[in-house]
Amino acid sequence: MNSSSSQPPITVDIVVYPGFKAMEAIGPMSVFEYANLHLQRRGKAPGYDVRIASAKTGMVRSDTLMALEATKALSPLALPDNAIIVGARHIQQALVDSAAITEWVAAVAARIPRLASLCSGAFFLAAAGVLDGKRATTHWSVAERLKAAYPAIEVDADAIFIRADNVWTSAGVTAGIDLALALVEEDYGRDLALEVATEMVVYLKRPGGQSQFSSHLLSERTTRPNIRALQNWILDNLHERLSVAQLAQKAMMSERHFARVFQQEVGLSTQEFIEMCRFERATQLLADLDLALKAVAARACFSDEAHMRRVFIKKLGITPKVYRERFATTGIGRASAAPDEL
Repeated sequence: MNSSSSQPPITVDIVVYPGFKAMEAIGPMSVFEYANLHLQRRGKAPGYDVRIASAKTGMVRSDTLMALEATKALSPLALPDNAIIVGARHIQQALVDSAAITEWVAAVAARIPRLASLCSGAFFLAAAGVLDGKRATTHWSVAERLKAAYPAIEVDADAIFIRADNVWTSAGVTAGIDLALALVEEDYGRDLALEVATEMVVYLKRPGGQSQFSSHLLSERTTRPNIRALQNWILDNLHERLSVAQLAQKAMMSERHFARVFQQEVGLSTQEFIEMCRFERATQLLADLDLALKAVAARACFSDEAHMRRVFIKKLGITPKVYRERFATTGIGRASAAPDEL
């Protein structure tokens, strides 16, 4: 953790190229700028020196009407502490037009303390061979393409962001903010990261392993109106046992046909979807309210606290207590958990 005010600022190069996704550059840049602001409010020197970098200096047009000025040209001789490569809508064309970025990544990856990609920016890391043998993520819409093109990568299309040694990859667009907040937390501690998240009116809650999709998003993506309505009904009735037979009846389908259609539409079985809904409700309760873990389990409609604990370990690899300690919006809830829970 870079806690000493006498230490030089941590350098961050946000790497852009023609057609880059504007929001993916602006989001992390804002996180670091707000971190500097809050450090200054504490009477400390700015913690980050952020620059826009590209293959050559000058204005670089994004995927919107906005352009950013690259004040630094990529070079193997002037490396930052952090390099963050943003994504593009047309990533295959970008790989051709901006091949210099891939070459730069291949030359410097082993020497940069932290190398990150946002969204489809993972393709630059993949093309440079940096992700071979590693677990990585990208935007869900191009995950299968990444997996097919680079079979040596263990692609996890579900994660918000993933850290593999000094290499970080993230899902699309706003996930770049999650990743940047995680970097701030690692550098300067959770309190500063939480201050930044509060200033930006975003959550400091989503751990890297959490899904790119919430149950609400999955509901919105469902094409069949009866399945979409059923998903919304499930969200309102998590306290019930919700058997497949009961849900099939509400959808006015046979059990077998319903189970197949639900899986096709949602990408999850009904029980997996129900578990996700209960898990998401529990994460909100743990982060926002001062409740004992047993009460959280009850309100989230788990059968008991042990059931909730098993689900958290399966999904995140951590217990509900640890989740609360890492992602609670206040500190008051932390004493509520049983003292013997690990």
